[in-house]
Amino acid sequence: MGFKKHPDLLFLVLIFVSISLLSSHVLSDLIISKVDRRIDLTSHIVRSTSVIKIENDGKDTVSEFLVAFPEQHAKYLAFVSASQSEGKAKTKRSGASLSIKPVQPAGLPPSLAFYSISFPKALGKGESVTVEVLAVFTHMLKAFPEQVSQGDFQLLLFQDSAYYITPYVVKIQTLSVKLPDARIESFTKLEKTKTQGSEIKYGPYEDQTPFSFSPMTLHYEYNKPFAVAQKLVREIEISHWGNVQITEHYNLIHGGALLKGEFSRLDYQASPGTKGASAFNKLLAKLPPRAHSVYYRDEIGNISTSNLRGDSKKTELEIEPRFPLFGGWKTFFTFGYGLPLKDYLFASEGKRFVDISFGSPIGELVVDELIVKVVLPEGSRDISVAIPFTVDQSQETKFSHLDLSGRPVMVLKKTYAVPEHNQNFQVYYKFNRLNLLREPLMLIAGFFFLFVTCMAYTHADLSISKSSASYLAKLQWDEVLTTLQQLENIINRCLAIHDKLEASLHELSRTGNIQACKIARKTADSLLKELSKDLKPLLVFLQSSPQAAHIYPKAEDLVAKERELQDRLLAKHSVVVDCYEKKLSGREIENRVAPHQQKISALRQEVDDLLEFIEGI
Repeated sequence: MGFKKHPDLLFLVLIFVSISLLSSHVLSDLIISKVDRRIDLTSHIVRSTSVIKIENDGKDTVSEFLVAFPEQHAKYLAFVSASQSEGKAKTKRSGASLSIKPVQPAGLPPSLAFYSISFPKALGKGESVTVEVLAVFTHMLKAFPEQVSQGDFQLLLFQDSAYYITPYVVKIQTLSVKLPDARIESFTKLEKTKTQGSEIKYGPYEDQTPFSFSPMTLHYEYNKPFAVAQKLVREIEISHWGNVQITEHYNLIHGGALLKGEFSRLDYQASPGTKGASAFNKLLAKLPPRAHSVYYRDEIGNISTSNLRGDSKKTELEIEPRFPLFGGWKTFFTFGYGLPLKDYLFASEGKRFVDISFGSPIGELVVDELIVKVVLPEGSRDISVAIPFTVDQSQETKFSHLDLSGRPVMVLKKTYAVPEHNQNFQVYYKFNRLNLLREPLMLIAGFFFLFVTCMAYTHADLSISKSSASYLAKLQWDEVLTTLQQLENIINRCLAIHDKLEASLHELSRTGNIQACKIARKTADSLLKELSKDLKPLLVFLQSSPQAAHIYPKAEDLVAKERELQDRLLAKHSVVVDCYEKKLSGREIENRVAPHQQKISALRQEVDDLLEFIEGI
């Protein structure tokens, strides 16, 4: 593999060439008598553990020690810790944690990122101490090739230095690289290099000068879940009524080699081991042992393919998305669960505090942006946070049911979170016990006023008094409407009689039966006289009623127009019958009837318009 194919490696080489040429300042008081490095590549999260034996070879006491990372690696550094290593050989164990912080010492290369580790006590002349440094990197592994088809295996590229990069002289050093399995495409072979299954060992190398560097590249197969949460919002809601509700919203992506070409569901289901080797379709979340009310859903709804199993020691949620995730594919989902409050809420020095884990319960998950929101009960005050690493803190307010001023929310933000960040943190606050009574009292008061209102409503007389002016006015108006209805009915009956008279004239023109026409005329005259008598009291009432003052003129005009229409129609009838008795011609009859017919049509239209007005009231 040439440098042209791997510009990152070429860049690293150029950095260390410049370091060797420009760095003349070397820390000579301390020497590293032995360093054993172990790089774990069994996950897509790179973990480098260095066990360093440090000796003071100078005259003065020394209280700190520097560790260095190349600039290209430092930007991927998510977590770093240091502890004093105790014991010998196989019995070595990590002791007390040591303080570690980033520094940039004068005179040392700016292309390296330095961290200062403080010793538990100053190191005197000739004294030694063994320190274990753990560094965790994200996004350090690169897919090579960057795209693979559905049936291809995923290959990753890792680049580093086979020599330990340090500003100190190193007497003896070894490096062990642990891979997921023994399928290795290629690796850099140096002097004293050997492989044992899935492990590659370099060294021991002796008497290395400060800033020694030897480029190393590993190209290997990796088909485990390459899960990266681009954003995770984790909400922890505390209720003093006995529950801690945790809700986690994931924006998840497969961070490995991108899928090239089309995806075949049929091929994947037939042979997922070969036609989906680079994909993953399951994640495992390890929840607290007493987790309950667990749910798992996405934007569509509940996902029933998840599995939950647990016992008194653990609870495991197997998360299975709706589709397998290949490189570059994304999915969005939410899961939540409840926890008993007594396991996580404690009291100390007049304050309460929540002691709960910070990170995601999903194993080997990289979180590019982690937001943890701790929702405290309404009325909480004097809030503070104790957390073992640096985070961005802010505070906001959340409103929920029965809240008046809202619930305070502590918001903690962390970029590039890894499983090592899944440590317990504490949120301290003060809370008055009387605030617990607020919501029950609000409910009691609400139901009390509801019952009182219902009782008052059922016993109150909301009807209108029969002696009130509004009630009397309503009665009078009802009488007016009834009278208008009667008036309208009588007019319509009169118009029906008019139609019968017209029908008798048509029958006369067809049969010439004058006697039948005269009988129809006589019957109509009798009926119209009776209806005319019925109209008079109605008009008298409308004239006397104050409620009908604006209606009476129209009603009076309607009766008058109907009377005039009636007279014209009777006159027309008499003329037609007389003409038939004299046996006049049809033309002569039409000439005599024409003046009457024109007036009848105009009057009928006026009567219809007035009736329409009355009906609209």
